[in-house]
Amino acid sequence: MTPFSVLLFQFYPLLLLPLLLQSSVSHKIPRLSTHNKEALILRNPDDVISTSAISKDSKTHFYTQTLDHFNYAPQSYATFRQRYVVNSKYWGGPSSNSPIFAYLGAEAPLDEDLEVIGFLNDNAPHFKSLSVYIEHRFYGKSVPFGSMEKAMKNGTLRGYFSSAQAIADYAEVLLHVKHKFAAHYSPIIVVGGSYGGKLASWFRLKYPHIALGALASSAPILYFDNITPQNGYYSIVTKDFKTCSEIVMQIGRGENDTMFPAYPFDLHEFIKTCKDIYGIPPRPHWITTYYGGHDIKLILSRFGSNIIFSNGLRDPYSSGGVLEDLSESIVAVTTPKGSHCLDILNSDKTDPDWLIMQRKKEIEIEDGLKTYYADILPKRYI
Repeated sequence: MTPFSVLLFQFYPLLLLPLLLQSSVSHKIPRLSTHNKEALILRNPDDVISTSAISKDSKTHFYTQTLDHFNYAPQSYATFRQRYVVNSKYWGGPSSNSPIFAYLGAEAPLDEDLEVIGFLNDNAPHFKSLSVYIEHRFYGKSVPFGSMEKAMKNGTLRGYFSSAQAIADYAEVLLHVKHKFAAHYSPIIVVGGSYGGKLASWFRLKYPHIALGALASSAPILYFDNITPQNGYYSIVTKDFKTCSEIVMQIGRGENDTMFPAYPFDLHEFIKTCKDIYGIPPRPHWITTYYGGHDIKLILSRFGSNIIFSNGLRDPYSSGGVLEDLSESIVAVTTPKGSHCLDILNSDKTDPDWLIMQRKKEIEIEDGLKTYYADILPKRYI
């Protein structure tokens, strides 16, 4: 999660994470990077990044993406180039209807995710799957009309910077990929971590006809409209424009809640700050209105299926995650020693047994694929 710059000092406790939440596994975490052995630093998404992250088995493509999916004004039909990367090394091909695993990019250029996200390619040999990685609009090489810095200075343009537009982008790209690879009957599983994990779960809710299932790693989908107590983040530890538009996560702390000084979330002050910086007020209730959330068990149980929510309980954001099974196919996988997005990172021979078992549970989505092949596919011949 990229913290809101004005409130950045609230997140200084992140610098203590390696000392407070030491894990037996050493990994590079998306959006956080190891700064020597003693501290973590927040990464700037616009930092210069290496192209070496793209392996020789992967190919970079650009899709001509629609700027505005939800309006019909002339400017809505403007387009921009959206980057996605495909690894077809292990894919069984269209004739076998092998699945497509799609990683939904989050709040950073795609390059660093290609370097550290291992879930897709680690499981590709077993599933004979096609691995697709899609960059989030306004990041990396997928910024409409220039650099992100310029885009954020344009009040009209940054209005198209939202989660709803982003998952609509993913829907278009995935349908394009299925057509491009003649994979018309290949089921799609979407994968994401942190903010990307929220996108994965929301994508499954909004586009169930496109994605058969979702793995949402470390996705704090309950951090909206006071669904989770404000002190949840800090009690475990003992964004930018998105934050000022829709991703309003009310993270704060009371006088006696945690080891940190009191700093309750002040919505009125938050709104004032957003108006001062961007000239607009946030919409703190829009996320729960659009995606559901107040009674998340009811929403997911009635309208959702085939979603795995994974959380490491040493991750402060797990306090806003789904930590219990909600139905037979809305499953929570938790690990007491796990940290942020650890399960979807590259596997390593030094991984502890509990992490190996967590990943094995997650690939039980194969059962859902078996149902798809046994039940849905035969109907195409009728």
